[in-house]
Amino acid sequence: MKNSSLENAVVRLLKHRPFYGHFILNMRREERNLNGKGAGVTVKNGIPVMAVDPVKFSTLTAPQQQALLEHLVKHLLHLHPLRRKGRNLHDWDIACDLAINTGITGLPDDSLLPACYDVPDGLAAEEYYDLLVPPFDTGNLDGSGFGDADTSENGAAGDEQSRDTATTFDSHAHWSDADSTPHALAEETVRAITRDSLRGSDGETPAELQVVVDTLLSHPHIPWRQILHQFIATAGRTGRRSSWTREHRRFSHTTPGIRKRRRLNLLIGIDVSDSTNITELREAFAVELLQIAAGRDAAITLLYANSRIQKIASFKGTPMIAERYDGGGFTDLRPVFDYARTMHPLPAAVIYLTDGIGPTPEIMEFPTLWVLTAEGEKPVPWGVELRMEI
Repeated sequence: MKNSSLENAVVRLLKHRPFYGHFILNMRREERNLNGKGAGVTVKNGIPVMAVDPVKFSTLTAPQQQALLEHLVKHLLHLHPLRRKGRNLHDWDIACDLAINTGITGLPDDSLLPACYDVPDGLAAEEYYDLLVPPFDTGNLDGSGFGDADTSENGAAGDEQSRDTATTFDSHAHWSDADSTPHALAEETVRAITRDSLRGSDGETPAELQVVVDTLLSHPHIPWRQILHQFIATAGRTGRRSSWTREHRRFSHTTPGIRKRRRLNLLIGIDVSDSTNITELREAFAVELLQIAAGRDAAITLLYANSRIQKIASFKGTPMIAERYDGGGFTDLRPVFDYARTMHPLPAAVIYLTDGIGPTPEIMEFPTLWVLTAEGEKPVPWGVELRMEI
């Protein structure tokens, strides 16, 4: 996506705040109308996504653009979009901004800060939420914290700051996209991006992020099998569609029909170069594919590829026989994705077992899981990273 204001802002971040810059580069970017906000971040289908309104973003000053990008990174590091469930949305949004705005330079004058609400600095979003929302006065979770007519549109938060003007720096409109992503999968994805950002910034963690980064990286890795199954479950949820029958014979209105059982269509790429020719790794991966096929109605297309597709296999449900194919040679990761675009129906997701070394598409419309070897490298910012350690 070409957006000169955003690209220039990222370049400045890479120069002066490299960790933040590399983190932004690892997110998928989309252009959207954000109703007056310059940008927003969420997790969609297991993938961190940054939405940008290029017109609004370009009207911000350079310091404000940098502040906004740092603000988005902090939201993701704290997993704020995924901790929103069961809370009043407006007041949770305010609490999240209070938790991260302190210490960010270049914020607009009307940004939300703890001092606006006479609460201390340095608290977590949950703590601010508890301070701002009186017990039992949760009201409608989709609206405000109070049911009182004077506060119903703008929430309970904000005696010092006008309830009519309390608004977040960024757009939180798409945080609900994160609801379909398991918390553990999103956490592992953010953890992987954090590691990549540290590598890109020569291991230098900004002082204000030291605690949250250390906490994130100190947690044990989620077992790769769990990540694989959660990613596929997420792909299955995204492909669901409701169905309706024609008008009922006895009633003059349409009625909910029986939803057709839709087969989960997956494309699996197997890198057959020498670097992935590890018997234990491929066999363990094959066992998980068998379990996936046995546990749900799945149509799986298997591509064995190096610089081109060497062999194609497919199976639906069970039984299935996992085969082994050895290829070697140079790896080009693009043919698998080219094949995905020709499939009918299109795959719900692409899963690629590889070391990550080779040319890749610049962008990808399919949810992608990179199943990497222990020494492998995620080849592009898009997609979810899973590292197999056998």
